[in-house]
Amino acid sequence: MAVSAEFRAYVLEQLGRVAPVTSRSMFGAVGVYSEGLFFAVVDDDRVYFKTDDGNRGDYERAGMKPFQPFGEDSRPMGYHELPGELLESPDELRPWMEKALAVARGKRARKRR
Repeated sequence: MAVSAEFRAYVLEQLGRVAPVTSRSMFGAVGVYSEGLFFAVVDDDRVYFKTDDGNRGDYERAGMKPFQPFGEDSRPMGYHELPGELLESPDELRPWMEKALAVARGKRARKRR
């Protein structure tokens, strides 16, 4: 679980082309926030976006794996790896990022009830 400084800077720059983002180091990984919402994790120089039943299929159709920080035998977390090529195009990245933010917004609303 490590993130190189170069990859972290690259990811934040690319995501920042879609919406303002901030980050926080956490347990060797990096948490990414926008609008005060935790919507992405960067780990082992890979980006994972928050998923639920509404957007998980996008990742599965692209052949992307869930985030399993404790190995293949561990329970997957509610994040899936983002196809790397999407980071190169803000227009292609935007809908994936918007959906991940919508998942984070929904989670926040459920917690407030």
